[in-house]
Amino acid sequence: MTIRTDVAPSTLPVELLSEGVQVEYLDGRTTFYRGVPEKADETLTTGPGKAVHVLVTDPDGTEGVMMYVNDRKTHEDILESTGVGRVILDEGETEEIFPGVTVGTPDGMRCRVQADLEVARGRVFVFVEDDWGEESYELVDES
Repeated sequence: MTIRTDVAPSTLPVELLSEGVQVEYLDGRTTFYRGVPEKADETLTTGPGKAVHVLVTDPDGTEGVMMYVNDRKTHEDILESTGVGRVILDEGETEEIFPGVTVGTPDGMRCRVQADLEVARGRVFVFVEDDWGEESYELVDES
């Protein structure tokens, strides 16, 4: 198996639409995360074996940075050409991927995304996918 490395993200155009979230890559292609994101209270733990993408936008949701968490399938060249970043974590590791946004792998199978929204100073979205479906979340302060 090829060893994958961390890749730094670039700022990308984002559109928050009534039917979902659209991100435009540096190469001009777009991806669309369907559905209005469900609200989650500053911390989200995914199910095991899910693909996890974290998008942090400006407060208006017009631009942002996207990170793939533990994606071992996508080659570095593809990530760099699209502007998407990647972080690779071992079991039990935690890393701040953006100011105020931390990801971790408490048991090596699940991903935990936590946001301090005052520090992040924007909106934090988490997209969770597998072969059977996709889910969208926005981390919010529900206190």
